Amino acid sequence: EGAILADKRRQRRFTPQQYMKSQAEMSELFADIPEALVNAVEIAKRCSLTIPLGQNHLPLFPTPEKVTLDDHLYSEARQGLARRLAQRYPDETIRAKQLPVYNDRLDFELKTIIQMGFAGYFLIVADFIGWARNNGVPVGPGRGSGAGSLVAYSLGITDLDPLQYKLLFERFLNPERVSMPDFDIDFCQDGRDRVIDYVRRKYGADSVSQIATFGTMAAKAVVRDVGRVLDLGYTFCDGIAKLIPFQPGKLVTLKSAREMEPLLAERERNEEDVRELLALAESLEGLTRNVGMHAGGVLIAPGKLTDFCPLYVADGGGSSGEGARISQFDKDDVEAVGLVKFDFLGLTTLTVLDWAMQYIKQLDPTSTLNLETLPLDDAPTYKLFQEGRTDAIFQFESRGMRDMLVQAKPTRLEDLIALNAMYRPGPMELIPTFNARKNGRERVEYLDPRLEAILAETYGIMCYQEQVMQIAQVIAGYSLGGADLLRRAMGKKKPEEMALQRDIFVKGAMERGMKEKTANELFDQMEKFAGYGFNKSHSAAYAWVAYQTAYLKVHHASAFMAANLSATMDDSDKVRQFYADALDNGIGFLPPDVNRSEYRFVPVDPKTVRFGLGAIKGTGRSAVESIVTARSAENGGPFKGFVDFCRRVDKRAVNRRAIEALIKGGAFDTIESSGASARAMLMASVGAVIDHAEQEARSARQVNLFGEVEGANDITLVPARPWNDLDRLRQEKTALGFY
Repeated sequence: EGAILADKRRQRRFTPQQYMKSQAEMSELFADIPEALVNAVEIAKRCSLTIPLGQNHLPLFPTPEKVTLDDHLYSEARQGLARRLAQRYPDETIRAKQLPVYNDRLDFELKTIIQMGFAGYFLIVADFIGWARNNGVPVGPGRGSGAGSLVAYSLGITDLDPLQYKLLFERFLNPERVSMPDFDIDFCQDGRDRVIDYVRRKYGADSVSQIATFGTMAAKAVVRDVGRVLDLGYTFCDGIAKLIPFQPGKLVTLKSAREMEPLLAERERNEEDVRELLALAESLEGLTRNVGMHAGGVLIAPGKLTDFCPLYVADGGGSSGEGARISQFDKDDVEAVGLVKFDFLGLTTLTVLDWAMQYIKQLDPTSTLNLETLPLDDAPTYKLFQEGRTDAIFQFESRGMRDMLVQAKPTRLEDLIALNAMYRPGPMELIPTFNARKNGRERVEYLDPRLEAILAETYGIMCYQEQVMQIAQVIAGYSLGGADLLRRAMGKKKPEEMALQRDIFVKGAMERGMKEKTANELFDQMEKFAGYGFNKSHSAAYAWVAYQTAYLKVHHASAFMAANLSATMDDSDKVRQFYADALDNGIGFLPPDVNRSEYRFVPVDPKTVRFGLGAIKGTGRSAVESIVTARSAENGGPFKGFVDFCRRVDKRAVNRRAIEALIKGGAFDTIESSGASARAMLMASVGAVIDHAEQEARSARQVNLFGEVEGANDITLVPARPWNDLDRLRQEKTALGFY
């Protein structure tokens, strides 16, 4: 409520009597009307709702008449695979040789999907991804374990051939552990809401919603909240909150914080305010504080959502402005009642790639470049990675990543996949070994010759969860489904479960010719790696996006850098970083110009980018769009000077603040004869010129009633001492965020 505890005028809604009273207390309270208690029991008896858990309620996917879901999935996957293979293997003889392997894998996956009852799920995902691709919404190549499915690849859900990269279907769907498949789908940031709208239209607004999240009062937040209510100073509360240690991935409570940070316990003993603050905070810690909306989760029900879960209307949001409808259940409860969650995630990199491809087409209308069929052996692209020049390269931008790339010298996509997976706490300690083995400074040795086929691509190092699964299969005779259960058990580190799995593994390995000591040693290695092994399917999909960004940066630098600058133009630090990187890569810049610049940065040739007016602070999209409209051929063509500009633009959209920002950024330099030295004069004149233009417009409206008036009154600019270089740089920094 925003009130303070000590405020005597605050509303007091509650009394000390509001608590769950015992049966005896209620009987005493209602001694005069005992039937009220009897009626309460009768009402309770009539509340007979039971919510069945663990039954999946898949949305109903419309199939052609008299065709079952299973048959429809089968035919769609078969046709899709034929299209994919024609693209992957243009040579018919090579294709014919590969076909049996692909057919076997496809049949196995289809059989599993149909047996588990998930045919509809795959068809629904393929349908909205197909709609996105056909309606100009870029879609990612896949993420998470879904990239390991050949059916997903055939249906166009993912773009990575799982057989080419040895990705495992069982890491995604395990017939020995029935759980819902879970595709996380990346859409271009701008188009994500359009896809959600399509899903609403297709399945009905009553059947589609987003999912609630509940923010809780964690240790730091509850201290700050309670401090505010007690009216303790911000600095004081902030000081206490900062004493609570932060440990990624671990929940730190106020109780454990006292043990971890002696100073917090000491201040609690010595200061009354701290004692009161922590006592109140502790009683509220962990309570739900607010309702939010899940970043990507979308529910689709096979009927009205209200038949399955309660709904909630969030403030604002919603395309029609009436608020976004979201489930009152969070993602775990939604799954418990059997509703299916689809993750629609926004990825800015896809927007950047899409804009870059549009720019490439504008620069060269004959270009046949296709991101899906880029050559994977492009030496200049790997040189970029080897030199660590990875500004704007997806997933490889950080300082640590660059150092790792320079040492590792990647030469193929498999290296990028491995490095992407290893650059995390845990496996990072193996990066020096990986680099030494890759570059021939250290021998690669295997505990067993059969491991070479599995670990050769990562130079004998276990890097992926999929490798742990394959080792269990090859060495100890596990099925891949069983191997996935082993991987999960290793990740959870439950001692009794691990002892059981060790016995099974060692026994299986010995039956297949391995010594007991070696089998135990291998199991120890697997257990260590499985704890932080990465999902190869996810790493492969993201390494592929990274390769696409690097390829465009090397071969289409101006288009790629213009797209990146446009995507980050609201962040002047990022703009400065990309601007400097573009200069380092031989890209020149043309300054902002009211007659030539667009809202976004635009490449004018393979080596030059025109600065976007939207990157000038204080302009805004509507102002720039208004300027572009005013200078179009049908509205009189390019502006002839500053006065002409002020006459012709819509002053409601392009106000004085926007015009001053354009002057500081140098956007009028080309239309004023004295160029950059005119900036001081324009700043001095801006008020008078705008007033004059508005007066002229009012006169013109009056004159039109009686006939044309000869000529327009002209106005001269106010003389002013030109800015020196230092003044000009200061004003430029105000407008652009950098010199």
